[in-house]
Amino acid sequence: MTPRGAAYAGVLARRAAQGVGVAGLVSVLCFLIVHRLPGDAAYRIAAGRYGYDLVDEEAAASVRAELGLDRPAWQQLGDWVLDLVQLDLGRSLVTSRPVAEEVGYYLVGTLQLAAVALVLAFVLGAGMGVAAARRPGGLVDRLATGWVASVRAVPPFLLGLMLVVVFSAQLGLLPAVGHGDAASLVLPALTLGPGLSGLVARITRDAVVEVRASEYVQFAHTKGLAERWVVLRHVVRNAAVVLVPYLGVQAVILIEGVVVVESLFAWQGLGHALVHAVFWRDVPVLQATALVLALLIVVVNTAVDVLVLWLDPRPRRLEATR
Repeated sequence: MTPRGAAYAGVLARRAAQGVGVAGLVSVLCFLIVHRLPGDAAYRIAAGRYGYDLVDEEAAASVRAELGLDRPAWQQLGDWVLDLVQLDLGRSLVTSRPVAEEVGYYLVGTLQLAAVALVLAFVLGAGMGVAAARRPGGLVDRLATGWVASVRAVPPFLLGLMLVVVFSAQLGLLPAVGHGDAASLVLPALTLGPGLSGLVARITRDAVVEVRASEYVQFAHTKGLAERWVVLRHVVRNAAVVLVPYLGVQAVILIEGVVVVESLFAWQGLGHALVHAVFWRDVPVLQATALVLALLIVVVNTAVDVLVLWLDPRPRRLEATR
């Protein structure tokens, strides 16, 4: 196997082992946390099925017997782990639908929102950062600094409410809540994207300034390369080595932080599903949702490691000399 192939295989093997460990840990922790919550889980599940007005002790007892909630906790956890090993996530305790179908539906919503918000943050932030790096201390650089401070000072939920008041309540241009069409995606993405773009702009600006001042870029200029080729061949790729891991961190923050924004805009994603699963004590959906969120973080970290390894050849060369 070539040094490059060995490096990629090592990254994938480490991340795969991490994914298995994360899956087991998250499953056990979610199960234990749910069983420590106050209140009668059978009553909550029955309320989720039939509504609070139609729930009584008899209905709760029926649900408890049907789902085996009166069994010891270790037996319930053992059944979950056994089903997970067989890639069977079970059925929702409230809707009786396969958990894989429900979580898959919500996963698509989260990925749509996170992808659009991340692209928006990258376009705004990277473009502003590159422009600011052309003249450090200049007008654009000062404007970028002001942008970073302003967008980081506004909490996402407050920005979301402001966008709803302006674009939905006052102007009537966009729906305040909803899911399934492009118009409903605009306000949630605008709530998440600008806040991330400020730090992306700062990281991009600092990385480009540092790379432009490096010896290999100065040497490229002495060879007579045109400025655009110096930027494309040397500045962009080397700055991306710094920027890509940071974008990975932002993607993780998006995955973890969509709960508030999805609840605010009634966007049907994993955060929305997680809140409802906790409220209705829907343990299979809760465990599967938390598991998918954790594994998404592992997937993002794996993609970042592989992309950085492709962008920066130095780790591969170091590995080859050992």
